[in-house]
Amino acid sequence: MAGRLEGKRAVITGAARGIGAAAARRFAAEGARIILVDLLAEPLAALAAELGDSAIACPADVSDEAAAKGYIAQAAEQLGGLDVLLLNAGIEGDVAPLKDYSVETFDRVMAVNVRAVWLGLKFAMPKMEAAGGSIVVTSSTSGIRATRNISAYTASKHAVIGLMRTAALEGAEHNIRVNTVNPSPIDTDMIHSLQQKRGDRSNASMSMGTPLQRYGEPEEVAAMMLFLASDESSFCTGGVYMVDGGVSAGRI
Repeated sequence: MAGRLEGKRAVITGAARGIGAAAARRFAAEGARIILVDLLAEPLAALAAELGDSAIACPADVSDEAAAKGYIAQAAEQLGGLDVLLLNAGIEGDVAPLKDYSVETFDRVMAVNVRAVWLGLKFAMPKMEAAGGSIVVTSSTSGIRATRNISAYTASKHAVIGLMRTAALEGAEHNIRVNTVNPSPIDTDMIHSLQQKRGDRSNASMSMGTPLQRYGEPEEVAAMMLFLASDESSFCTGGVYMVDGGVSAGRI
C-alpha cells in the first residue's frame, strides 16, 4: 500500500529535534522525500543519516533571507519541486515581564518565529503555483491566548496565524493550502527549557493544568501535520488546528 505522502517532495524547518524530527520521521515513513533544515547541524546530519535516501540535511538560519531562498531552491533542484512545506522552526525566548524583557531577545524571537515563516512563504509559494501543495505552519496555543511573561513568544505565535490566513487567501487560486498546527504542552526540549526559566520544579505545574492531565508527544503533533500535508486534507485551508490536550477549551 502506498504511503500517504508517496511521491511528495517536502521541506521541514526546525527539523533537528522535537516536533520537527518527529514530523520528518513520519513524513519519510509515508513516502516523502525531504529537505531537512535547521541551524543545529550535527543532530540534523544524524537525522538525515537515520532516514537514508529519504532525506537531505540543509543546515541554515531560517531567519536569513539568502538562506531561506537557498533551502527552497535546494528543494527545487534536488527534489525536482516542492509539494509540502512545514515551517516549524521556533524559539521560546525569555520569561520576563514586558517591562524587563530585552529588546534584543524580542527581536530574535520575532526573526526566528515570524520573519522566517514570512520568508518561507515568500520563496516557496511561487515554486508551488504550477501544481499546488500544502504549507503547514507551527503556531501554538499561545497563538490564540496569552500567558504572562512570554510576550515575544505570544506575539510571534499570534502573528504566524495572521500570515497563514493571508497566504491561504493568496494561495487558494493556485490550490496552495495553508494551515497552522497549534500545540501545547508537548514533551520537547523547548517546554523543559521554558519550565526551567519559570523556575518550575516538576512537570506538574504545566501539564496538570491541561484537561488531559499530561504533556503531548511530538508524534501526536506530527500526526496532525501529516494529515494537513497529505491529500486527505484537500479542502482544508486557512485553518487553525489545535493539538493541545484541551488547553484551548480551558485550564482545569
